[in-house]
Amino acid sequence: MVKNGDGVFTAKQKKVVLLWDLDNKPPRGPPYHAAVALRDVAQRFGRLVDMSAYANRHAFTHLPSWVLNDRRERRRTDILERKGLLLPPEPYICGVCGRKCNTRLDLKKHFRQLHERERQKKLNRMRSLKGKKRQKYKERFISGNRKYQEAERELLTPKVGYGLASELRRAGVFVRTVEDKPQAADWTIKRQMEHSIAQGIDWLFLVSDDSDFSGMLCRARESKMRTVVIGDDGQRALGRYADIWVPWINVENGEVDDEMLRTSPRVDEFDGDFEEEGGFFSFSHFDDEEDDESDVDSVVDEIVVTSSGFNRLISAFSEEDLYWDDDGVEREAEEGYY
Repeated sequence: MVKNGDGVFTAKQKKVVLLWDLDNKPPRGPPYHAAVALRDVAQRFGRLVDMSAYANRHAFTHLPSWVLNDRRERRRTDILERKGLLLPPEPYICGVCGRKCNTRLDLKKHFRQLHERERQKKLNRMRSLKGKKRQKYKERFISGNRKYQEAERELLTPKVGYGLASELRRAGVFVRTVEDKPQAADWTIKRQMEHSIAQGIDWLFLVSDDSDFSGMLCRARESKMRTVVIGDDGQRALGRYADIWVPWINVENGEVDDEMLRTSPRVDEFDGDFEEEGGFFSFSHFDDEEDDESDVDSVVDEIVVTSSGFNRLISAFSEEDLYWDDDGVEREAEEGYY
């Protein structure tokens, strides 16, 4: 029991950590929506204190087939609109100034010639400032310009990859690029799992099908840490070592509900009772040990805050605080930026 701000004792929220193996389990659709769906599932179990994704640089430069198909279809539609063979149902509207354009290519040209140039002027102006002046200018004209950021994300194609890292960060995920070595992401995730065990985390989410993590999941269970594995239907081997296994396709599509968690294949193997309490779940297991009940609480905390135009992830387990600008470039904290 803990005392809240009103002096009332309430049940202590469980701490949840989510580790995402991007090399093994990349999103098969828009990364932002997949990350938001993951966060929503994890928050059913308690307070999400760390949500991290790990991969080498190839994962961020690779273009999956669904991205190539979308871009190919978009180019085909643009050509037909330019030739007058295809008429859009309604004019394209600029998300920054509201100007109407007959084709998407006209809208893209308008955006580049007007808004992108204005953006570059503001960036040059910001770089000439220092200290608090630079901080205030960035907050007002760069980070605070949400309309430009949304329009840019919709119209402009990223120079490298398809914006995987920036989209995950936008959803509140701490993204870390590991070395281009075999099993580099696996070793990094294992160290994070060990750190979570040492910190007494209550629930550990692992998005992967890599059987190399089976040993760490066994160690987590020995430490009485609850574990949830999110993977594909055809690769359930890793899920045998977790308390709950959830299909990755259902998570991406936002189809995970309380009923699915209640009827999880691993939940049926518990040696104790499983019952619903107040819309959430509690159960007891761990073989012949005494009953050890764990409540799955909702969470209202946010894991990302924005300050001074830089996005900072509050993570209890990150080795360092990293900051990234609006272009998705990671930067270390500089004086006057936080």
